[in-house]
Amino acid sequence: MKKSVANRLLVLSAVMSMGMTAAYAQGTAAEGIAKYREMLADGNPAELFEMKGEELWKQKRGPKNASLEQCDLGKGPGVMAGAFTELPRYFQDTGRVMDLETRLIHCMVTLQGFDSAELYKAAPTIGKGEGANLVAITTYVATQSKGKRFNLSQAHAKEKEMYEVGKRLFFQRGGPHDFACSSCHGVDGGRIRLQDLPNLTKNPGDGIGVAAWPAYRVSNAQMWTMQKRLNDCYRQQRFPEPKFGSDATIALGVYMGVNANGAESIVPAIKR
Repeated sequence: MKKSVANRLLVLSAVMSMGMTAAYAQGTAAEGIAKYREMLADGNPAELFEMKGEELWKQKRGPKNASLEQCDLGKGPGVMAGAFTELPRYFQDTGRVMDLETRLIHCMVTLQGFDSAELYKAAPTIGKGEGANLVAITTYVATQSKGKRFNLSQAHAKEKEMYEVGKRLFFQRGGPHDFACSSCHGVDGGRIRLQDLPNLTKNPGDGIGVAAWPAYRVSNAQMWTMQKRLNDCYRQQRFPEPKFGSDATIALGVYMGVNANGAESIVPAIKR
């Protein structure tokens, strides 16, 4: 009897040791990734996109030969500071809820005279043409709110409606693997390979989730905006990707943004 108890204690001790080792390894990996990002942050290539975006913001372009300096992002013409951390939001002049990218396209159309259909067609091509320009402008504008805390409004009925739509989409399962956004981002302590998966159904904390995009992706040397990030999530679910600027992606942005209220933006961030 005593031998049996001793054997059980040995097995229990081994299991606990293995669990502690695994937990330590995970913690060490997460710390290593954090240090890796910290080292890269000093020379974050996102700064090049930000510089290009600033030039494009001030440059007179399009059929109307005008700049974007009078673009109203929700805080008045030309005001950028704090605008990003309040988007998506409802705009009276369009009668709809818009995120930063769709609002910038609106300004490129109304102020500069670009064709709306052509801009939406080019937008998903983030590496060339007006698609690359939109990424740069988005990065520049978003960076002007670095260090500010998210404060998305739910005052308008359409903002509330988009939050509820976004919530349903976040938990909607589909595709060949029956995945949803919540499959990866609906619980605490999630992880895939060496990557932590924040719980986006609540405030994930400073610089996490929506507070980290746009971000530079080291693995593919590309600057990704939130629209691109969401579309890639759908791709990984093996689910049809939404059209650029669709109400689906904006609704998800509202849901995650409202949940992140109070979190500090670190845009432009750097990702693996």
